[in-house]
Amino acid sequence: MNSMPWHAEHWLRLQARRQRDALPHALLLCGPAGLGKRAFAQRFVQGLLCERPIEGEACGGCRSCLLLAAGSHPDLVALSFGLRKDGVQRSEIVVEQIRELSARLAMRSQFGGWQVAMIDPADAMNTAAANALLKTLEEPSEQTMLVLLADAPWRMPQTIRSRCQRIEFQLPAAADALAWLQAEGVRDAAAALTAASGNPGQAALWAQQGALERRLEVRKDLAALAAGRGQATEVIRRWLDSEPAQRLWFAAQATADEIKARAAGRVGPLASAMDVEALGHWYDALNRTREGLRGPLRGDLLLLELLAQWR
Repeated sequence: MNSMPWHAEHWLRLQARRQRDALPHALLLCGPAGLGKRAFAQRFVQGLLCERPIEGEACGGCRSCLLLAAGSHPDLVALSFGLRKDGVQRSEIVVEQIRELSARLAMRSQFGGWQVAMIDPADAMNTAAANALLKTLEEPSEQTMLVLLADAPWRMPQTIRSRCQRIEFQLPAAADALAWLQAEGVRDAAAALTAASGNPGQAALWAQQGALERRLEVRKDLAALAAGRGQATEVIRRWLDSEPAQRLWFAAQATADEIKARAAGRVGPLASAMDVEALGHWYDALNRTREGLRGPLRGDLLLLELLAQWR
Protein backbone atom coordinates (compact mmCIF):
# COMPACT_ATOMS: atom_id res chain seq x y z
CA MET A 1 0.00 0.00 0.00
CA ASN A 2 1.33 3.43 -0.93
CA SER A 3 2.08 5.88 1.88
CA MET A 4 -0.80 8.13 2.84
CA PRO A 5 0.16 11.74 2.06
CA TRP A 6 -2.17 13.14 4.74
CA HIS A 7 0.12 11.56 7.36
CA ALA A 8 3.09 13.73 6.43
CA GLU A 9 2.36 16.77 8.61
CA HIS A 10 1.59 14.68 11.70
CA TRP A 11 4.76 12.66 11.16
CA LEU A 12 7.01 15.69 10.80
CA ARG A 13 5.64 17.32 13.94
CA LEU A 14 6.07 14.16 15.99
CA GLN A 15 9.61 13.60 14.77
CA ALA A 16 10.48 17.23 15.52
CA ARG A 17 9.39 16.66 19.12
CA ARG A 18 11.48 13.52 19.25
CA GLN A 19 14.55 15.39 18.06
CA ARG A 20 14.01 17.95 20.82
CA ASP A 21 13.65 15.12 23.35
CA ALA A 22 10.16 16.45 24.02
CA LEU A 23 7.94 13.47 23.27
CA PRO A 24 4.85 13.21 25.48
CA HIS A 25 4.21 10.15 27.61
CA ALA A 26 0.82 9.56 26.01
CA LEU A 27 -0.47 9.96 22.47
CA LEU A 28 -4.10 9.77 21.40
CA LEU A 29 -4.42 8.93 17.71
CA CYS A 30 -8.02 9.48 16.73
CA GLY A 31 -10.29 10.06 13.79
CA PRO A 32 -12.50 8.02 11.48
CA ALA A 33 -11.52 4.45 10.65
CA GLY A 34 -9.90 4.22 7.23
CA LEU A 35 -7.38 7.06 7.50
CA GLY A 36 -4.45 4.85 8.47
CA LYS A 37 -3.91 5.88 12.07
CA ARG A 38 -3.02 2.30 13.06
CA ALA A 39 -0.42 2.09 10.31
CA PHE A 40 0.89 5.47 11.49
CA ALA A 41 1.10 4.21 15.08
CA GLN A 42 2.98 1.06 14.05
CA ARG A 43 5.40 3.09 11.96
CA PHE A 44 6.05 5.47 14.85
CA VAL A 45 6.47 2.75 17.47
CA GLN A 46 8.79 0.74 15.24
CA GLY A 47 10.99 3.80 14.79
CA LEU A 48 10.86 4.59 18.52
CA LEU A 49 12.05 1.13 19.53
CA CYS A 50 14.55 0.71 16.67
CA GLU A 51 18.22 0.71 17.69
CA ARG A 52 19.35 2.47 14.51
CA PRO A 53 16.46 4.70 13.35
CA ILE A 54 16.91 6.84 10.25
CA GLU A 55 14.97 10.12 10.57
CA GLY A 56 12.48 8.35 12.77
CA GLU A 57 12.05 5.36 10.48
CA ALA A 58 12.91 1.87 11.69
CA CYS A 59 15.98 0.32 10.06
CA GLY A 60 14.32 -3.08 9.78
CA GLY A 61 17.45 -5.06 10.55
CA CYS A 62 18.44 -4.48 14.18
CA ARG A 63 17.54 -6.78 17.06
CA SER A 64 14.57 -4.64 18.07
CA CYS A 65 13.19 -4.52 14.53
CA LEU A 66 13.49 -8.28 14.13
CA LEU A 67 11.73 -8.87 17.44
CA LEU A 68 8.98 -6.43 16.48
CA ALA A 69 8.50 -8.24 13.18
CA ALA A 70 8.22 -11.51 15.08
CA GLY A 71 5.73 -10.01 17.56
CA SER A 72 7.96 -10.74 20.54
CA HIS A 73 9.59 -7.44 21.52
CA PRO A 74 9.73 -7.38 25.35
CA ASP A 75 9.22 -3.61 25.59
CA LEU A 76 6.03 -3.43 23.52
CA VAL A 77 2.65 -4.32 24.98
CA ALA A 78 -0.43 -4.41 22.75
CA LEU A 79 -3.73 -4.27 24.62
CA SER A 80 -7.08 -4.93 22.98
CA PHE A 81 -10.18 -7.03 23.64
CA GLY A 82 -9.29 -9.92 25.95
CA LEU A 83 -11.03 -13.22 26.52
CA ARG A 84 -13.49 -13.97 29.26
CA LYS A 85 -13.02 -17.03 31.45
CA ASP A 86 -15.33 -18.99 29.16
CA GLY A 87 -13.13 -18.20 26.15
CA VAL A 88 -15.51 -15.69 24.56
CA GLN A 89 -13.96 -12.44 23.39
CA ARG A 90 -14.93 -9.41 25.46
CA SER A 91 -16.66 -6.43 23.90
CA GLU A 92 -14.82 -3.95 26.14
CA ILE A 93 -11.43 -3.44 27.78
CA VAL A 94 -11.75 -4.15 31.50
CA VAL A 95 -9.99 -2.91 34.63
CA GLU A 96 -7.98 -6.11 35.17
CA GLN A 97 -6.28 -5.59 31.82
CA ILE A 98 -5.30 -2.03 32.70
CA ARG A 99 -3.98 -3.07 36.10
CA GLU A 100 -1.80 -5.75 34.50
CA LEU A 101 -0.57 -3.19 31.97
CA SER A 102 0.27 -0.66 34.69
CA ALA A 103 2.22 -3.29 36.65
CA ARG A 104 4.16 -4.17 33.52
CA LEU A 105 5.01 -0.55 32.76
CA ALA A 106 6.20 0.00 36.34
CA MET A 107 9.13 -2.34 35.62
CA ARG A 108 12.28 -1.23 33.85
CA SER A 109 12.70 -1.57 30.11
CA GLN A 110 14.43 -4.82 29.22
CA PHE A 111 16.41 -3.18 26.43
CA GLY A 112 17.15 0.01 28.36
CA GLY A 113 15.11 2.28 26.09
CA TRP A 114 11.45 3.10 25.66
CA GLN A 115 8.62 0.95 26.92
CA VAL A 116 5.54 1.27 24.73
CA ALA A 117 1.93 0.23 25.36
CA MET A 118 -0.63 0.42 22.55
CA ILE A 119 -4.30 0.38 23.59
CA ASP A 120 -6.61 -0.25 20.67
CA PRO A 121 -9.47 0.56 20.68
CA ALA A 122 -9.01 2.88 23.64
CA ASP A 123 -12.63 4.01 23.32
CA ALA A 124 -13.65 0.47 24.33
CA MET A 125 -12.37 0.88 27.90
CA ASN A 126 -15.16 0.65 30.43
CA THR A 127 -15.42 3.23 33.22
CA ALA A 128 -13.37 1.24 35.73
CA ALA A 129 -10.63 0.58 33.18
CA ALA A 130 -10.45 4.27 32.22
CA ASN A 131 -10.20 5.27 35.88
CA ALA A 132 -7.39 2.77 36.41
CA LEU A 133 -5.49 4.11 33.40
CA LEU A 134 -5.78 7.65 34.72
CA LYS A 135 -3.30 6.94 37.53
CA THR A 136 -0.71 5.69 35.02
CA LEU A 137 -1.26 8.80 32.90
CA GLU A 138 -0.86 11.08 35.92
CA GLU A 139 2.31 9.36 37.18
CA PRO A 140 4.16 8.07 34.09
CA SER A 141 7.40 6.17 34.40
CA GLU A 142 10.52 7.44 32.66
CA GLN A 143 10.68 6.58 28.94
CA THR A 144 7.20 5.08 28.96
CA MET A 145 4.96 5.77 25.99
CA LEU A 146 1.22 5.09 25.94
CA VAL A 147 -0.31 5.09 22.46
CA LEU A 148 -4.11 5.16 22.51
CA LEU A 149 -6.07 4.62 19.30
CA ALA A 150 -9.74 5.55 19.00
CA ASP A 151 -12.22 5.85 16.15
CA ALA A 152 -14.71 7.50 18.54
CA PRO A 153 -12.67 9.47 21.11
CA TRP A 154 -15.82 11.16 22.48
CA ARG A 155 -16.64 7.84 24.14
CA MET A 156 -13.56 8.26 26.35
CA PRO A 157 -13.61 10.36 29.54
CA GLN A 158 -12.34 13.91 29.17
CA THR A 159 -9.87 13.19 31.99
CA ILE A 160 -8.15 10.63 29.73
CA ARG A 161 -8.25 12.74 26.57
CA SER A 162 -6.87 15.82 28.29
CA ARG A 163 -3.76 13.95 29.47
CA CYS A 164 -2.77 12.78 26.00
CA GLN A 165 -1.14 14.60 23.13
CA ARG A 166 -3.88 14.40 20.52
CA ILE A 167 -3.13 13.58 16.89
CA GLU A 168 -6.37 13.85 14.95
CA PHE A 169 -6.62 12.30 11.51
CA GLN A 170 -9.06 14.17 9.30
CA LEU A 171 -10.37 13.56 5.81
CA PRO A 172 -7.86 14.70 3.18
CA ALA A 173 -8.68 16.95 0.25
CA ALA A 174 -10.77 15.10 -2.34
CA ALA A 175 -8.06 15.43 -5.00
CA ASP A 176 -5.42 13.90 -2.70
CA ALA A 177 -7.75 11.08 -1.70
CA LEU A 178 -8.67 10.33 -5.31
CA ALA A 179 -5.03 10.36 -6.43
CA TRP A 180 -4.13 7.92 -3.65
CA LEU A 181 -6.99 5.58 -4.54
CA GLN A 182 -5.99 5.60 -8.19
CA ALA A 183 -2.37 4.84 -7.23
CA GLU A 184 -3.72 1.92 -5.20
CA GLY A 185 -5.45 0.61 -8.31
CA VAL A 186 -8.97 0.99 -6.91
CA ARG A 187 -11.60 0.54 -9.60
CA ASP A 188 -14.37 3.16 -9.76
CA ALA A 189 -12.27 5.27 -7.38
CA ALA A 190 -14.48 8.36 -7.64
CA ALA A 191 -17.67 6.38 -6.93
CA ALA A 192 -16.00 4.55 -4.05
CA LEU A 193 -14.84 7.84 -2.54
CA THR A 194 -18.37 9.25 -2.77
CA ALA A 195 -19.77 6.11 -1.09
CA ALA A 196 -17.26 6.50 1.75
CA SER A 197 -18.05 10.22 2.13
CA GLY A 198 -14.49 11.22 1.26
CA ASN A 199 -12.68 8.64 3.41
CA PRO A 200 -10.02 7.10 1.11
CA GLY A 201 -9.11 4.11 3.27
CA GLN A 202 -12.74 3.20 3.72
CA ALA A 203 -13.30 3.67 0.00
CA ALA A 204 -10.45 1.27 -0.87
CA LEU A 205 -11.77 -1.36 1.51
CA TRP A 206 -15.38 -1.01 0.42
CA ALA A 207 -14.51 -1.14 -3.28
CA GLN A 208 -12.73 -4.42 -2.62
CA GLN A 209 -15.68 -5.80 -0.65
CA GLY A 210 -18.37 -4.96 -3.20
CA ALA A 211 -19.92 -2.13 -1.18
CA LEU A 212 -20.83 -0.09 -4.26
CA GLU A 213 -23.31 -2.80 -5.25
CA ARG A 214 -24.78 -2.76 -1.74
CA ARG A 215 -25.10 1.02 -1.90
CA LEU A 216 -27.10 0.80 -5.13
CA GLU A 217 -29.25 -1.98 -3.67
CA VAL A 218 -30.08 0.12 -0.60
CA ARG A 219 -31.27 2.99 -2.78
CA LYS A 220 -33.40 0.64 -4.85
CA ASP A 221 -34.89 -0.87 -1.69
CA LEU A 222 -35.85 2.51 -0.26
CA ALA A 223 -37.27 3.75 -3.56
CA ALA A 224 -39.33 0.58 -3.91
CA LEU A 225 -40.71 0.85 -0.37
CA ALA A 226 -41.56 4.52 -0.92
CA ALA A 227 -43.49 3.54 -4.06
CA GLY A 228 -45.41 0.85 -2.20
CA ARG A 229 -43.52 -2.01 -3.82
CA GLY A 230 -41.57 -4.68 -2.01
CA GLN A 231 -41.82 -5.99 1.52
CA ALA A 232 -40.09 -4.40 4.52
CA THR A 233 -39.55 -7.85 6.04
CA GLU A 234 -37.63 -8.99 2.96
CA VAL A 235 -35.51 -5.82 2.99
CA ILE A 236 -34.75 -6.34 6.69
CA ARG A 237 -33.71 -9.94 6.08
CA ARG A 238 -31.27 -8.98 3.33
CA TRP A 239 -29.87 -5.99 5.22
CA LEU A 240 -29.23 -8.03 8.36
CA ASP A 241 -27.68 -10.82 6.31
CA SER A 242 -24.93 -8.61 4.86
CA GLU A 243 -23.27 -5.58 6.48
CA PRO A 244 -26.31 -4.03 8.22
CA ALA A 245 -24.39 -1.07 9.69
CA GLN A 246 -22.91 -0.27 6.29
CA ARG A 247 -26.32 -0.48 4.65
CA LEU A 248 -27.69 1.97 7.19
CA TRP A 249 -24.77 4.28 6.39
CA PHE A 250 -25.78 4.14 2.73
CA ALA A 251 -29.41 4.69 3.66
CA ALA A 252 -28.39 7.82 5.57
CA GLN A 253 -26.45 9.05 2.53
CA ALA A 254 -29.45 8.47 0.29
CA THR A 255 -31.72 10.30 2.71
CA ALA A 256 -29.33 13.25 2.83
CA ASP A 257 -29.37 13.34 -1.00
CA GLU A 258 -33.17 13.25 -0.90
CA ILE A 259 -33.27 16.20 1.50
CA LYS A 260 -30.82 18.22 -0.62
CA ALA A 261 -32.85 17.59 -3.77
CA ARG A 262 -36.10 18.62 -2.08
CA ALA A 263 -34.50 21.78 -0.71
CA ALA A 264 -33.48 22.65 -4.27
CA GLY A 265 -36.99 21.98 -5.59
CA ARG A 266 -36.06 18.73 -7.37
CA VAL A 267 -37.39 15.20 -7.13
CA GLY A 268 -35.06 13.17 -4.94
CA PRO A 269 -33.44 9.83 -5.85
CA LEU A 270 -35.81 7.95 -3.52
CA ALA A 271 -39.06 9.74 -4.46
CA SER A 272 -40.18 9.63 -0.84
CA ALA A 273 -43.64 10.89 0.10
CA MET A 274 -42.26 12.51 3.25
CA ASP A 275 -41.63 16.23 3.50
CA VAL A 276 -38.22 17.66 4.34
CA GLU A 277 -38.94 17.88 8.07
CA ALA A 278 -40.07 14.24 8.22
CA LEU A 279 -37.04 13.17 6.20
CA GLY A 280 -34.83 14.96 8.71
CA HIS A 281 -36.45 13.09 11.59
CA TRP A 282 -36.04 9.80 9.73
CA TYR A 283 -32.37 10.60 9.09
CA ASP A 284 -31.88 11.07 12.84
CA ALA A 285 -33.70 7.80 13.52
CA LEU A 286 -31.41 6.08 11.01
CA ASN A 287 -28.32 7.14 12.89
CA ARG A 288 -29.83 6.09 16.22
CA THR A 289 -30.55 2.68 14.70
CA ARG A 290 -26.96 2.39 13.48
CA GLU A 291 -25.79 3.06 17.01
CA GLY A 292 -28.36 0.65 18.38
CA LEU A 293 -26.94 -2.20 16.32
CA ARG A 294 -23.82 -1.99 18.48
CA GLY A 295 -25.85 -2.96 21.54
CA PRO A 296 -27.82 -5.97 22.74
CA LEU A 297 -31.16 -5.12 21.08
CA ARG A 298 -32.44 -7.31 18.26
CA GLY A 299 -31.46 -5.94 14.89
CA ASP A 300 -34.65 -7.11 13.17
CA LEU A 301 -36.82 -5.20 15.62
CA LEU A 302 -34.71 -2.06 15.30
CA LEU A 303 -34.96 -2.16 11.50
CA LEU A 304 -38.66 -2.99 11.57
CA GLU A 305 -39.35 0.08 13.71
CA LEU A 306 -37.21 2.23 11.41
CA LEU A 307 -38.68 1.08 8.10
CA ALA A 308 -42.23 1.27 9.45
CA GLN A 309 -41.75 5.07 9.42
CA TRP A 310 -40.49 5.18 5.82
CA ARG A 311 -42.82 6.12 3.01
